[in-house]
Amino acid sequence: MSLAGLEDWLARYRAAWESRDPEAAAALFSADATYHEMPFDAPIVGLDGIRNYWARVTADQRDVRFRSRPVVVSGNAGIAEWTATFRRESSGATIELNGVFILEFDAAGRCTSLREWWHVRQR
Repeated sequence: MSLAGLEDWLARYRAAWESRDPEAAAALFSADATYHEMPFDAPIVGLDGIRNYWARVTADQRDVRFRSRPVVVSGNAGIAEWTATFRRESSGATIELNGVFILEFDAAGRCTSLREWWHVRQR
């Protein structure tokens, strides 16, 4: 993975989240990828799992804005900082997230492992 490759992957992740598109999100991952949203929970595994997760978590989100900054790339791995804001349609609350990704990629540039840590603030 190169810095440009990580920036491209993050741009496609941004497009998937901002458009709330589970298919576009799943297309970023390898068939057997693991997605660790919470460190103590079991990972989400495979494209169907990732697609279903994205459909569920983005269903109530509106006006999503995602920004990221690569921190480091080494071999097939990268680390990025990110922020996101969105409005919950059900309550009108504005949600702010600040997080970090640890990502691993295959030779085709698909993510094989995503681990994230994030904090949330609601207004």
